[in-house]
Amino acid sequence: MAENSSDNIKEFWAEIPRSDEDYLGSIRDWKNVHIATDDETIWLKGFTDEQASASELHQLPNFLLYELRDGLLFKKEALVPSKKMRTALLWVPIDKALRLTFPASNQNYFGISEKVSVRLKESDEEHSVIALISKIEDIKVSIAALPKFRLEKIEWTVIGDKVLFLGTPLLSLPGKTYWTKDGHLVPSGLNFEFKNLSTFLQQKYNKESDGWLLWDENGNYLAIKKEDFRPLSVSSFRLTEKSREWN
Repeated sequence: MAENSSDNIKEFWAEIPRSDEDYLGSIRDWKNVHIATDDETIWLKGFTDEQASASELHQLPNFLLYELRDGLLFKKEALVPSKKMRTALLWVPIDKALRLTFPASNQNYFGISEKVSVRLKESDEEHSVIALISKIEDIKVSIAALPKFRLEKIEWTVIGDKVLFLGTPLLSLPGKTYWTKDGHLVPSGLNFEFKNLSTFLQQKYNKESDGWLLWDENGNYLAIKKEDFRPLSVSSFRLTEKSREWN
């Protein structure tokens, strides 16, 4: 009788404390991965063999990876199981569970007795760019051809069908560039209408100074935590591109 090839397919599970949930932003774009919560633990499953070995995964704090065999969870190369597979969990795709969205309104209240409409205007001042947003489809061929030393100082994260690169010197890729001010990422050629507003915005929306506020031309912002970024490499970009094929 022929051997069932499905028996040789490894199924990987992982767990991470709920207190470290923010660090999962670095793998949010692995759309084939599903997550569920159970008390103080976040469970993950659906990793490919390549993802299970990726540095992005093993750099997560307090992260434990298991191989599922016959309903039991084994640590890598272990002969004795660590625990039983958890049941009755509600699984959700990781990109849906950790979705990033722009606010519906650009009216922001700062606790200073009035509402302030955030507007960006054209600026004649020159600023060094530090970030770049590109469409994945527009750059996937170019990224694979770049030498390693060009990528070493760049971090990146995925926003929908686009990629945000952070670091200098910026890559020579098509896209929209940004400069930084007080923890904001502002489109090149623009500045806040009221320049002293940037400090109030940080106090309201980034009190812990643990991320960036990414602005568009219409005065809408997207808060991105620093943990969402990872070092750029051809392999990490390829993993993301492969995971997009699952949707």
